[in-house]
Amino acid sequence: MLEIKNLFAGYGQTDTISNINLNVDKGETVSVLGANTAGKTTLLRTISGLTPRKRGSILFDGSELLDMEGKDIPALGIGHVPEGRHVFPKISVIDNLYLGAYSRQKDPEIKSRLEDIFELFPRLKERYHQLAGTLSGGEQQMVAIGRALMGKPQLLLLDEPSHGLAPIVVDEVHCAIEKIAATGVAVLLVEQNAALALQVAKRGFVLSSGSIVIKGTSSELAENPDVKKAYLGA
Repeated sequence: MLEIKNLFAGYGQTDTISNINLNVDKGETVSVLGANTAGKTTLLRTISGLTPRKRGSILFDGSELLDMEGKDIPALGIGHVPEGRHVFPKISVIDNLYLGAYSRQKDPEIKSRLEDIFELFPRLKERYHQLAGTLSGGEQQMVAIGRALMGKPQLLLLDEPSHGLAPIVVDEVHCAIEKIAATGVAVLLVEQNAALALQVAKRGFVLSSGSIVIKGTSSELAENPDVKKAYLGA
């Protein structure tokens, strides 16, 4: 579904990510691990057209994204949950969710997707009319994920969904990711919590200084001495 070849991206003369080769199959969950400043967020923003692409290729379901504007990419079937959630704080939960369906306003399934999101995150239904800025961090993360799902994505880009959340909420969010993947949505998961990322992903890539330095199945990464030392506390 997603195939990235020899991708370079960044601002000015600096390549924030360089020579990235990565793929995600239909319905597959793939993790991207790495320390802060490794280039993980830049990778997702580049796929979404939010960071300038310099050269290479990003094929999504056969379409080349490299020359497309960010505003046109969600309609192809790519949802992006940004790092830090970025909900709209002064409007309600329901209005935040409906904004996620902006590219599919004429889709008759919008209301049924809304019900699916409420089933996935029952607390959002309880806070239907509450201003998003008054929610807890975990609830805002649920809004951000739900907002992306309202666009009916085939591929969901998730950037640090567990960052800053209490452990019990982290478990809830990762359980939701597994349920989303079970519906056939492919997931590209950026996560500093390597242990949890490797639990929900089939394969993974490790980024360092903007380049992929290790790749393999999640079980292979979990046993890799460098990964264990750097990310798993072993």
